[in-house]
Amino acid sequence: MSKEMIAKNMRAKKTGGFDKSLIAVIMPLAWPTILQEALQTVVQFIDSAMVGRISANASAAVGLTQTVTWLLSGLLCAASIGFLAVISRAIGAEDMNRAQKAAGQSVLVTIVMGVIIGLIGMGLSFVLPTWLGGAPEIRKDATTYFLIINIPMLFRSAIILFGAVLRATGDMRNPMLVNALMNGINVLFNFFLIYPTREVTAFGHSFTLFGAGMGVAGAATATAISYVIGGVLMTILLMKSDRGVAPKLENLKPDKEILQKCLQISLPNAGERTVVCLGSTVFTAMVASLGTVSLAAHSIAITAESAFYVPGYGFQAAATTLAGMTLGEGDENKLDRMSNTLMKITVFCMFVTGLLLFIFPNALMTLFTKDPQVIAQGAAVLRIVSVSEPFFAVTLSLEGIFNGVGDTTVPFVISLCSMWGIRILFTFICVKMLGMGLSAVWMCMIADVITRSMCMYTRYRSGKWKKELSMDSTVQA
Repeated sequence: MSKEMIAKNMRAKKTGGFDKSLIAVIMPLAWPTILQEALQTVVQFIDSAMVGRISANASAAVGLTQTVTWLLSGLLCAASIGFLAVISRAIGAEDMNRAQKAAGQSVLVTIVMGVIIGLIGMGLSFVLPTWLGGAPEIRKDATTYFLIINIPMLFRSAIILFGAVLRATGDMRNPMLVNALMNGINVLFNFFLIYPTREVTAFGHSFTLFGAGMGVAGAATATAISYVIGGVLMTILLMKSDRGVAPKLENLKPDKEILQKCLQISLPNAGERTVVCLGSTVFTAMVASLGTVSLAAHSIAITAESAFYVPGYGFQAAATTLAGMTLGEGDENKLDRMSNTLMKITVFCMFVTGLLLFIFPNALMTLFTKDPQVIAQGAAVLRIVSVSEPFFAVTLSLEGIFNGVGDTTVPFVISLCSMWGIRILFTFICVKMLGMGLSAVWMCMIADVITRSMCMYTRYRSGKWKKELSMDSTVQA
């Protein structure tokens, strides 16, 4: 959606907490990301189901290092938030020269971070499963999986950062198409790489289907191949963009002012993601101490639950782009209406998905595993976590708004205190001191989600995130 269309649709008087006129603005920006997240979730489901068919040990091996994967990718996402905020604000202020310069700086950051994070990930792969307390029988597969998916980190970096640059211009469609293609490639290669050569019957005919029989390593290789293809395609899209952000050669020279502004926004966000992911890593390690069945149930339940976050992440992406553009325009009234409307839509959607999660937990777990113990534990925690979906919706929508305007410091502090003061502390008490099981662990996670949501909403209601940054934007203009 073009800036002109966004401005036209947002030109309406204030109607209170929910402005129906903004739905025509929000949905064109949200639906491509919702579709992208939905497709990605389907692939995660298929991926987990394929690995789960191997054994519970295979599921546990893949799930063991999942939080560290989120941590490393989260650093790239944090950097992308800085560029998205700077570029969308520049576009809102009609400063296309600055937007193009910032896009050029994203190329430099993509290369540097992709190489460094990839090397760190590969190095960690040999010790991480032991550090996380994985059982001896799953450590080799966990090492192999984590090593392979970190090899193409440069391409993963391009997917995340260049995708953010395109979204900052309102182009949600092209990044969605790239991610959809990546997902299809991942599934296709999973099919051939995970399982051995076998006899397959289809439409009454039997034939021999080639398979590499690589198991967990095959799942990782399929993911790595999809990263390479996705990174190449996203780079091509940025270089050929017709929205004024295709970097020129002179834009590749380091620009201290733009890099500092991006860093100012990205650093607290990176801190928040690091705090959350490190906390999740410690959290997973404590779950691992409950045994392989509990770890497999935990890992599969997290994958299953992710399907119900899809609307939230779509509206979060729309909130980030719209908040940045609106701030660039200097219209606080528009920012108020947009923020309230987005938050209420997101809460409603995730209330509905939470209800579905409460009703069908056993069916979801059965998609990924046939182990009755894993299904029973996973279904129990999915039903528990379903009640927290509306609270998580508040957090997602407000994170999008705060990221768009560059208010990332206070959310970092909130995440730090909630993750470590609620989730980790009480999980330690439940598991290590009271000897409680997986359901108690997930209750601690829900307490963290609700606490963070309430703190974020208190920050939002205070108005400080808006007033301080709007004044800063006015001064810069």
